[in-house]
Amino acid sequence: MSSSHLWHFAALFLPGLLLCGVACGSEPETAEIRTPPPPAVPRINGPALFGVRPGAPFSYRIPATGERPMTYAVDGLPAGLLLDSGSGIITGKLTAAGEHAIVFHARNAKGHAEKRFRIVCGEQIALTPPMGWNSWNCWAQAVDQDKVLLSARTLVSSGLADHGWTYVNIDDTWQGERGGSHRAIQGNERFPDMKRLCDEIHALGLKAGIYSSPWITTFAGYRGGSSDDPGGKWERLQNYEPNKRLGRCSFAANDAAQLGDWGFDYLKYDWAPNDVEHTKEMALALRATGRDIVLSLSCSTPIESIHELAQWAQAWRTTGDIWDTWETPGPWQNSVSAIGFNQDEWTTFGGPGHWNDPDMLVLGYVGWGPQLHSTRLTPAEQYTHISMWCLLSAPLLIGCDLGRLDAFTLNLLTNDEVLALDQDPLGRSAYRVATFGAIDVYAKTLEGGASALGFFNRGDVPHTVTAKLDRIGLGGRWLVRDLWRQKDVGEFAIDLPVTVAPHDVVLYKLTAAGISSR
Repeated sequence: MSSSHLWHFAALFLPGLLLCGVACGSEPETAEIRTPPPPAVPRINGPALFGVRPGAPFSYRIPATGERPMTYAVDGLPAGLLLDSGSGIITGKLTAAGEHAIVFHARNAKGHAEKRFRIVCGEQIALTPPMGWNSWNCWAQAVDQDKVLLSARTLVSSGLADHGWTYVNIDDTWQGERGGSHRAIQGNERFPDMKRLCDEIHALGLKAGIYSSPWITTFAGYRGGSSDDPGGKWERLQNYEPNKRLGRCSFAANDAAQLGDWGFDYLKYDWAPNDVEHTKEMALALRATGRDIVLSLSCSTPIESIHELAQWAQAWRTTGDIWDTWETPGPWQNSVSAIGFNQDEWTTFGGPGHWNDPDMLVLGYVGWGPQLHSTRLTPAEQYTHISMWCLLSAPLLIGCDLGRLDAFTLNLLTNDEVLALDQDPLGRSAYRVATFGAIDVYAKTLEGGASALGFFNRGDVPHTVTAKLDRIGLGGRWLVRDLWRQKDVGEFAIDLPVTVAPHDVVLYKLTAAGISSR
């Protein structure tokens, strides 16, 4: 479906075609596991392309599910890159710009899978939204090196890495004194060896991320990237609010050089408001390290500056910090529904290399550690949360304690057909194309001419609607697939009836009949 068709979705529903159902005496919701487990035969998951700059270290772990042991092969791997056939990890370096079409292979005792893949060597990185884990929403100031390394290992042992989850990101409170050869921020007593931490994360085929701020003092009261003193003097104050400001002397180049030496691949850069001057300064400093370090701005990026900021950053927060609740009133002004259903003004700004970030996923055990609680979202609201973030092509960062993953949360995070919406090479963000009563309808154009439709029920009772496919440019016959259940619904030419439970979602992919929906 072309982007021009999206604006004609107002004709998707006619008043006489909107049917509402009411749930009478409904039972409390249970945590329904909708997605079948992956098969024992190999299946290669994740994005279909990867961006790297010339001369930068290359690292990519082929994400594949299936019975172990498994061996890997690659057709057409360019010179300068090497594959470990036992782990599926590709490392090396490309020296010249260019695009390489390759084919991944995965084989085990049950069978064989292959997937076409593109390596794009140029100036753009993060060609699909980053996927991984961040420490803040579970550990906050209780984070330490051992917890981060354990999270990295769990990302692999749980199977999450086999579905494309890659980044392992330390948030605020890691900072110690300024020193070392770069006169840069060093790790504090909870992070005694950052280089070893990055090396161990990389050995797993994963990527390491970290946090900083151009302010004197960060949001959590730790050392930032500037000072009023040319030597970088800093004192942790009990009342640090006055030092949540830009200092006269910037140490962005020093700190970026240290991050590069340690081996980090991602920087969450946190201050408000995000300004072009300091974004550009850090972007150029990261570029000078010779590593591909994703620059992600936080928080509440000013939309009026986004055209300039997008020249330097790979992601930017469109909101304040998210809370693990559905409703908006009271203290929960940044609830999942308040954020997820208010991203319309940002949709045109996201795309390959430049992503709108509505903040982290609040699933599993969260709570800004060390005291954690199970997410306040109901199971239906969690399906809505993941569906919306994938339709928006948002960075996906798990915020929970990975050591306490239950079967429901793990299932929620490992549906490859849903994750494929987020990782689609076009990088289009879904549009809200119709609202009728409690139902919001979002549409997303996918590579190859397919489309995704998300039907969201923001009300407290079930609702049924009927989509008129011929009125949205979808003439002919379409194979409709329920992505959460990974099940074909059938072929439809005109009317597509959909029933959605309260606070829930129905997520469909529409593919022209005769073409595989997978």
